[in-house]
Amino acid sequence: MQGSNILAYAENALDYGVMGILILMSVVTLWLFIERMMFYKSVRIDDYEYRDNLELDLTDNIGVISAIGSNAPYVGLLGTVTGIMITFYTMGDVGAVDAKQIMVGLALALKATAMGLVVAMPAIVAYTIVLRKVERILTAFDVAQEAKAK
Repeated sequence: MQGSNILAYAENALDYGVMGILILMSVVTLWLFIERMMFYKSVRIDDYEYRDNLELDLTDNIGVISAIGSNAPYVGLLGTVTGIMITFYTMGDVGAVDAKQIMVGLALALKATAMGLVVAMPAIVAYTIVLRKVERILTAFDVAQEAKAK
């Protein structure tokens, strides 16, 4: 009886823990992407004397978007491995091999990897969009600086 309580706790920790972390990662990505896009719309290159200062302001927090895009699949994979371990432990604890129980356990374990990929793909797209916007603004700054020099 106590073993089943531990397994139920582990399954809940997997669902709420890993999925919660992945949802948090997606919310942070969306928030930072929106914040960056709003900043880029409001940035005035005339307010900057040096390109490096502009670049520092433009690239603020985009590393977090990249890190989320890179690490979300690993968080999902951690959830999958944990789910598979729970499934195998349950099979060993019961002592009987039930194909239905195995397949359900593995399917539920794989949802963590799928969720990790669902979080990672938009994060990488958002990072690419933000990076391209930074390049465009920096190019506009360089052109404006050349025009001032003439």
